[in-house]
Amino acid sequence: MPDRDRLVIGIDSSTQSVKAIAWTADGRSHAEGRAPLTISTPGPMQAEQNALDWWTATCTALQSLMRQVDPERIDGIAISNQRETMVLVDAQDRPLAPATLWLDRRAHDLVPVLAGELGADRLHAISGKPVDVIPCVYRLRYFREREPALLERAARILSVHDFLTLKLTGEASASWTSADPFGILDIRTKRWSREILDHLDIPSDKLPSLHAPGAAIGQITATAAAATGLRPGTPVFAGGGDGNCAGLGVNAINAGAVYLNLGTAVVGGLWSATPELSNAWRTLVSPSGKGYLLESCQRGGTYFFNWLLDAFAGGRGDPGVFERLEAEAIRLPVGSNGVTVCSYLVGCMDPHWDDTARATFSGMGPDTGIGHLYRASMEAITLEFARSLAKMRESGARADRLFVIGGGAESRLWRQMVADATGLPVIRSLSNEASALGAGMSAAVGAGWYGGFEETAEAMTRLAEEIPPDPAARALWDDLSERQGRLYHATRQPAAPAHA
Repeated sequence: MPDRDRLVIGIDSSTQSVKAIAWTADGRSHAEGRAPLTISTPGPMQAEQNALDWWTATCTALQSLMRQVDPERIDGIAISNQRETMVLVDAQDRPLAPATLWLDRRAHDLVPVLAGELGADRLHAISGKPVDVIPCVYRLRYFREREPALLERAARILSVHDFLTLKLTGEASASWTSADPFGILDIRTKRWSREILDHLDIPSDKLPSLHAPGAAIGQITATAAAATGLRPGTPVFAGGGDGNCAGLGVNAINAGAVYLNLGTAVVGGLWSATPELSNAWRTLVSPSGKGYLLESCQRGGTYFFNWLLDAFAGGRGDPGVFERLEAEAIRLPVGSNGVTVCSYLVGCMDPHWDDTARATFSGMGPDTGIGHLYRASMEAITLEFARSLAKMRESGARADRLFVIGGGAESRLWRQMVADATGLPVIRSLSNEASALGAGMSAAVGAGWYGGFEETAEAMTRLAEEIPPDPAARALWDDLSERQGRLYHATRQPAAPAHA
């Protein structure tokens, strides 16, 4: 174990902010700095950011952190990044256009085109990702067809992780798990897929070098030190995608451990020794580099509840509104007195991979109130994950304990729902900054604090109370799952083609 005075920094560059957190050897947050990011939506299908804002926000967050910490105490840094986000830069590493985010859907009508050209099954087999608008590969197909000159001018194609390591060290470096969400990484060989790149006519030298998580990728330059307050020469280690790092942050890197982030989106899954494929999840490289994560993702998590309150309950201006709704929901039985929700407010990823899917409410009567809608929405989101997890277990993956993080994890009712619907004990993580902690763990591994990822995660994971499942409630949840799971097919209407 390292000296108690030593620290590592995990930088979490997410969609809405950059957080820089200094972590102790036992996984405690010693100090932190934050800075906001803004999203631009120049069109109904577009979501963009200025990549230089990533760097500005990182500098601001690090400057704030380093005013609280002696730079000599820092043994290393690693980055957790928002996934499926990319920027094209020129030969002088200047952005050629705004970065496109994981929220961007401009490539919607080219998704089936690329799937038809290469084969949906082949794309899935190489990348581990079912055909869906989110991976960057479909935006690359869009640029190849709609803006070929931009793609030709690009000297490099970078993720947030790669762009920030470029600014920090002078070299753009990708980890296996920052590269994975692009949809052009062969998840078995951990190399860029020559087959996909050749089809897109993109030379491999436009992509950054690939590194195992925790590998040394450079040092803080004098220029970066002046901009951030870090010590020149501070080691930088490969981190990875924020969802992958969150799994590491709750120690879900071994058989049996399940993670669930009840955040803006609801993301969860489990570790698998082999790259199992299914439409019930997407397959990712494990944040430790050993094995894989089978990951379920719902675009609408707490985002769905915020919309529900803003649209039907007078908004979120009242700080006590969630507490009152929680109290109402607790008094209702499983099944919300017949009110059932399909929660696909912003489309569906697993299991239907339908970008046009929408939310529905059914079973309402004269006694239905906002408490029924609130509880039924919570039940729907819980069951979407529970069904995906059941499919993972059918593939042979173990699941015997479930770790929850995110803002929704503060709700004891929601944690009990997850326990009852999955049949697993639910354990809350004491750190709701699991992605930044996972990045910090990657830095700790690189710095040699412990004997690898497993030992590091055991030492730096901090957990709170455990909620056991109620066996008597399982039949009720199984019946509700069958009813709620039918809503998508029962209400789906063919959608008109979307255009950017």
